[in-house]
Amino acid sequence: MEHENENSDVSRAEEMKNQANEAFKAHKYSHAIDLYTQAIELNSNSAVYWANRAFAHTKLEEYGSAIQDASKAIEIDPKYSKGYYRRGAAYLAMGKFKEALKDFQQVKKICPNDPDASRKLKECEKQVMKLKFEEAISVPGSERRSVADSIDYHTIGNNPRSSYIPTKMALAAVTVVAAVVMAMGSTLTTTVMSLILLVLVVLGAFWWASCSGKVEPQYSGARIEGDEVTLDFVKNMMEDFKNQKTLHKRYAYQIVLQMRQILCALPSLVDINVPDGKHFTVCGDVHGQFYDLLNIFELNGLPSEENPYLFNGDFVDRGSFSVEVILTLFAFKCMCPSSIYLSRGNHESKSMNKIYGFEGEVKSKLSEKFVELFAEVFCCLPLAHVINGKVFVVHGGLFSVDGVKLSDIRAIDRFCEPPEEGLMCELLWSDPQPQPGRGPSKRGVGLSFGGDVTKRFLQDNNLELVVRSHEVKDEGYEIEHDGKLITVFSAPNYCDQMGNKGAFIRFEAPDMKPNIVTFSAVPHPDVKPMAYANNFLRMFS
Repeated sequence: MEHENENSDVSRAEEMKNQANEAFKAHKYSHAIDLYTQAIELNSNSAVYWANRAFAHTKLEEYGSAIQDASKAIEIDPKYSKGYYRRGAAYLAMGKFKEALKDFQQVKKICPNDPDASRKLKECEKQVMKLKFEEAISVPGSERRSVADSIDYHTIGNNPRSSYIPTKMALAAVTVVAAVVMAMGSTLTTTVMSLILLVLVVLGAFWWASCSGKVEPQYSGARIEGDEVTLDFVKNMMEDFKNQKTLHKRYAYQIVLQMRQILCALPSLVDINVPDGKHFTVCGDVHGQFYDLLNIFELNGLPSEENPYLFNGDFVDRGSFSVEVILTLFAFKCMCPSSIYLSRGNHESKSMNKIYGFEGEVKSKLSEKFVELFAEVFCCLPLAHVINGKVFVVHGGLFSVDGVKLSDIRAIDRFCEPPEEGLMCELLWSDPQPQPGRGPSKRGVGLSFGGDVTKRFLQDNNLELVVRSHEVKDEGYEIEHDGKLITVFSAPNYCDQMGNKGAFIRFEAPDMKPNIVTFSAVPHPDVKPMAYANNFLRMFS
């Protein structure tokens, strides 16, 4: 009888696995995880179930959970190549290339004649060698010179070669004429002297114009007149972006450099005051989905002093219009700082941008120098906001210890790449969990925190609500922890495959009750998500 029950459990487990596989194929990854979990509960000795669930966790960016499941598959069957493969892929997604290399070496050892395993191992070895080289030539942070300080956008033209030769000629001519004047000054007639001075003035003016970076007449895109970013410019720029036109590098530099000045003056925790009778909108992750960003503005109005927004991190990566998103958000901030507020997300970092597409996109649409500049500016982004002393808004979540005060967050020195532990890391990476207390992060970074943690943090700081982002949600939002925590996610049909809605939250002062608005994805040009991402990562997804 006992043997029959065991057979029955194995059979039901296999049925659950098959259903989970179908859910996975339909991109319903959370449902697939639930079904794989049921299969594991019926038969925990199947390495296949654990490895399959690991793959589903990877699709939801839950790399910590994926590594745990893949490790369990390896424990059950040390010769199961997919266990190492899934764990290696999760390590890769976290940028842990050395750990990934060990797993792909095991895959090759188990499958020595598999050409795909050989190819991927070689790619992994190449990435580790590249990483070692970059580490060897890197300059310590304390010695690194600010790239922003080396740029003067006034001198930038679209085609520096076009002015290089005439500029040299003009400069040489000015030098020669000046030498002649100095040598013969006492013997020259007034008329000749006047003519020479006129030539000097003309040549000097030509030289100045040639090296002043004046935007060439044939550029037909949006233009900034002088140093002020105006609403007309931002509208024209968005229209150009909508039609897949690029912005002149001079204006891109101007926007990003002005943005750096604005952000550097802000504290790590920004207080926002919404006057009675006014409203305020909070958006979650946009992830390079520019056409969905335009739709938010269509539904809720453009950012302005009367219609302010907070975008809560992860503006870039994954979506392939991240340059358009970040320049639009930055331009609105330059136009009117009180019209838009920006929080740092875990994807506003060098390591994430290198893997998930922003770095490649910036190189393609702007230049390598912009990669360094954006990395520098991202380090200036505030880490959290408090609205009307009631609503705490942060990209990730709360902390591994109790008793954290708002003053502790204000005191964080944020001008760096995110560390792998501590308050700053937890603000950017943590996630809520349904059970009380704290647990390990499903992402492998930060932690999971329960409703009791949320409640204590709010009480300790005399707050009413936590709003965070960081996680895709089917309806674009989720209310948890007895209504004390809301996740808002503003990238609908995330990565063109999740089928989720997007959402934003409107708060009305003085009561600051959240009014959640959901929306669906809109069409975009045929450029796939992750189009600019690390080719190496795409090999393993």
